[in-house]
Amino acid sequence: MNSIQGKRVLLTGATGGIGKAMLQLLLVSGAEVVVTGRDETALNQLASAAQGRVYPFAADLNDEQNRQALYALCAAAGDIDILINNAGISQFSAHTEQDFAALLTTNLLSPMQLTQLFMPMLKQRAGTVLNVGSTFGSIGYAGFSGYCASKFGLRGYTEALQRELADSKVQVLYLAPRATRTAINSPEVDALNQALGQGVDLPEQVAKALIEQLVNGDKRRYLGTAENIFIRLNALLPGLVDRALGSKLKQIKQYFRSATAKNSVGV
Repeated sequence: MNSIQGKRVLLTGATGGIGKAMLQLLLVSGAEVVVTGRDETALNQLASAAQGRVYPFAADLNDEQNRQALYALCAAAGDIDILINNAGISQFSAHTEQDFAALLTTNLLSPMQLTQLFMPMLKQRAGTVLNVGSTFGSIGYAGFSGYCASKFGLRGYTEALQRELADSKVQVLYLAPRATRTAINSPEVDALNQALGQGVDLPEQVAKALIEQLVNGDKRRYLGTAENIFIRLNALLPGLVDRALGSKLKQIKQYFRSATAKNSVGV
């Protein structure tokens, strides 16, 4: 069992629905938190409400100079014990209309580079990395080809890093939420989930699972009973999942966003 009390946490994507819920439970658990995002006003509001236990850093972490500046801030604050790679974007549309570069950079490359940057610090403090993935990091789903690719990659990166650091004191964890009621979902995705009767969690449920995982040190955690079954079926008998999702393909495509639609962003 691990205690979060007195730990310093770096939380990316802190202004989104899941990020805000995570921040609140981290503070309740006794942590200090460096929060990042692109909305400076929202970050400052989070810091103001926390009365000195939250350090805001507004920047686009896809930029190397910004990552280096974030590292300097954390070092000046006394280093970090826990890195939570939570920031992400999503897009639901035909694959011909998706911005693969943005999806892969934000959801995969930036978390990898941030983890690489902070690893020496985390090794010194026997720290923890927790990467927030997705059910779609294990199941390919029509309309989410770029998002699935990025989350499949994040899951693979996390697993490889777990095994590489097995002889160290650094923990590397992977949390895979299912659909969650946040702004990352476009109205089309919300409508599709409702039409298909798919389970949707509240951000607070995901945040609670994250805290439990940090405390227990579970390497992998996948949310949702039905989703867990589907993940196992997809690994063992992918043809069954092909047929199950294929029967819904016409309905799914009815909700595809047009090429000119704005991407849904923010975790």
